[in-house]
Amino acid sequence: MRTLLPLLALFACSGPQAAPTAPPPAPRPLSSVEAAKIEPTGDVIHAVLTQAPEVPPPVNRDHAARVRVDLEVVEHTEPISDGVDYVFWTFGGDVPGSFIRIRQGDTVEFHLKNHPDNKMPHNIDLHAVTGPGGGAASSFTAPGHESQFSFKALNPGLFVYHCATAPVGMHVANGMYGLILVEPPEGLPEVDREFYVMQGDFYTVGKYREKGLQPFDMQKAIDEEPTYVLFNGSEGALVGDKALQAKTGETVRIYFGVGGPNVTSSFHVIGEIFDRVWPEAGSHVQENVQTTMVPAGGATMVEFTVEVPGTYILVDHSLFRAFNKGAIGMLKVEGPDLKPVYSGKEVDSVYLADKAVPASGQAVAAASGDAATPAQRAKAGEALFQGTCSTCHQADGKGLEGVFPPLAGSDFLMADKKRAIGIVVNGLSGKVTVNGKSYDSVMPPMSQLNDDEVANILTYVRGAWGNPGDPVTPEEVAAVRASTPRPPGAAH
Repeated sequence: MRTLLPLLALFACSGPQAAPTAPPPAPRPLSSVEAAKIEPTGDVIHAVLTQAPEVPPPVNRDHAARVRVDLEVVEHTEPISDGVDYVFWTFGGDVPGSFIRIRQGDTVEFHLKNHPDNKMPHNIDLHAVTGPGGGAASSFTAPGHESQFSFKALNPGLFVYHCATAPVGMHVANGMYGLILVEPPEGLPEVDREFYVMQGDFYTVGKYREKGLQPFDMQKAIDEEPTYVLFNGSEGALVGDKALQAKTGETVRIYFGVGGPNVTSSFHVIGEIFDRVWPEAGSHVQENVQTTMVPAGGATMVEFTVEVPGTYILVDHSLFRAFNKGAIGMLKVEGPDLKPVYSGKEVDSVYLADKAVPASGQAVAAASGDAATPAQRAKAGEALFQGTCSTCHQADGKGLEGVFPPLAGSDFLMADKKRAIGIVVNGLSGKVTVNGKSYDSVMPPMSQLNDDEVANILTYVRGAWGNPGDPVTPEEVAAVRASTPRPPGAAH
C-alpha cells in the first residue's frame, strides 16, 4: 500500500488525460432507395469513354448529374494472335468495349448506335441497370439505327456490360463486353495508376495459333472448349510495347472483369500481393490476397503498391490458359532497385519466351505455308523453341548431361527427319542413344503445336548450333501427323 500511494497521488495531480483523437467516421453508404430519389442537377455531361487499358478520370463531382453515353457497335476484322485474324463484334471498336465511369445517383441517357456496315442487330445489357434485361429490352438496334433509353445508377460498384441479342453467347464470345464503374458519392481512394483489363474466351474453327482468318466455332463454345483465353481481346495485347507501365513506389489499381461467355478467371499478378481486393467488385474489401476468383460476367478491383522494379506478369492462374491459350499480360515497373526486398533478376526470356514480346514480322510471315522462307521459319522457330523446348534442351541446344539429350550436333536428330517430326508430334518415352551416350527420359507430345509451328521449330533446331539439316515444311508435318498413331492427349 505504501508503494501505491505516491503513484496514486502523482496520477491525481496530473489532471484529466486527453482522449485520443478519433478518426473521422467513414461516409455512410448511400442505399439504392436513397439513390433513386436523387434528382440530377446542372447541365448534361457527356461521359468520357476510354479504350482498354486506359481508364477515364475520376468523376470528382459533389452532385448527381444527367450523363449522356454514346456507344457505337462496330464489327470488324482484327488479329487475335500473330498471323490469325478474327471477326470481332465490339462496343466502341475494341475488345473490351469502352470503359464508362459515372457516379451513384447519376441519370444516364444511353445512346446505342449500330454501324450501318454491320451485319447483325445488337443491344446492350448493363449489369449496373435496374430494369428488364439491364437495358437490353430497350436497346435492340438494327444496323444503321440508333436506340436510346435512360436509367439511374442506384448501386455503386464495377459492373460488366455485354450484348444480349440471341444467340447471346455468340455475341459475347465475339467480344461484346465491357465495364461500367459507378463511383460512390465520395469517390474512390486516390491511386497513382489505374488500368482496365478484361478476360474473354474465344472459339475458333482452327486450333490455337492456326493461321489465317478463323471463323467462330459454335460447337466448341457450347462444349466450353475455348481455343483462346485472352486479356483485352488479343494475344499480346498487354506485352512488349503494349505492357502496362508504372514506377516504383506507386499505387496501382486494376479494374478487372471477365466477359466470358463461359470461363471464370483466377486472376493473379506474378510477383505481387494484392493489398486490397473488392471481391466481385462489391462494397467490402479483402486485404493481402494472392489470387482472386472472378466469375464470367463479373468483375473485381485490386490495388497494390509496386516496391521493386521489373516485369510483373498478369495471368489467369488456371495456367494452361495462360501459357497455352494466351491469358498473359505484363506490368513493367521502372525505378531504383530495393535489394532488401528482392535481389533482382529478369527471367522473361526463358519463363515466357515467345509470349514475352510480340512476334516479329518474320515470325508472322513464317507461318503462312509455302510463302515462308527457311530463314523466316527459323526465326519464328527460335522464339517458339525458347518457350516450348529450352527448359529441357537448354537455350544453347546442349541439353542436360545424363538427363535430356542435346540437339546441338545431335546425330540422332539429324539422322531421320521424319522420325524427328514424329517425336515432336507424338512424344517419345524410353532410352535413346545420342552421340554415343544413353538417355532415358520422357518427351510429352507437343499436341498444342500446329503444323506450321512444328515445322518452324524443327527448321530452327536442324539448322542451329552447326546442325546442317534441311528445312521442314508444314506439309511434311501434316503427313506424319496423319500417318502415325498418337497417344491420348495428342489427338490434335
